[in-house]
Amino acid sequence: MKTLAVILLFLGFGQLVGNAQQSHVILCGGPALRSWEDLRVGPDQHDRWWANFVRASTMRMDELRTAYGPSANIVWMVHKPGYVTRGREDGKPYTTWITEQATKRDANLIWLNSGADFFRNLNALPRGSVINFDFFGHSNKHCFLLDYSNEIMASCKAWIHESDLSRMRASVFNRNAVCQSWGCHTGESMSAFWHRATGITLIGAKGKTDYTALSSGRLPTVNGSWIR
Repeated sequence: MKTLAVILLFLGFGQLVGNAQQSHVILCGGPALRSWEDLRVGPDQHDRWWANFVRASTMRMDELRTAYGPSANIVWMVHKPGYVTRGREDGKPYTTWITEQATKRDANLIWLNSGADFFRNLNALPRGSVINFDFFGHSNKHCFLLDYSNEIMASCKAWIHESDLSRMRASVFNRNAVCQSWGCHTGESMSAFWHRATGITLIGAKGKTDYTALSSGRLPTVNGSWIR
């Protein structure tokens, strides 16, 4: 009986350690500047509201807290330069507000300046720990655009390209991880490269995504379909 008790205690301890190592990663891109976007025709404009990707991130955090509890390790990686420049343009302390949202939800906020920062921080996570990954930001079918129409109108200076996904340490993902990109067109090419690099499915959009659903308390929708 004593031996059985020791075994059960050990198994229970192992389960606790495993749960403690679980990570839920949210990658958040930056917004466009209005000074650029106001030069475009109405249907082609982006980011009238600065916080589309931030609000989507916090909504996802709330879902994760409900599903996994108050001790869940939420890792929020945010591309900082876009919020600095947009904050300067709007005269608002956006980076301070983002930090406050992370604190409110007990999320581990990691500021990024480049795609290389993303790979370095993701690869530092424990083996098999990532059980959820979400990307909120601009994208096309070949890459996550960490910034867009911020430093350069209708263009990007910081990205994560599908050809770079092999830089991810695939072993950080749990074999049952759920990964989704909430950016436009990802499912048309990048999802296949993600699976090739990690062995994990990346749910992506075929078509454009629409963040207006945030106003009714829902995560972004797709004007097309979600594909794997």
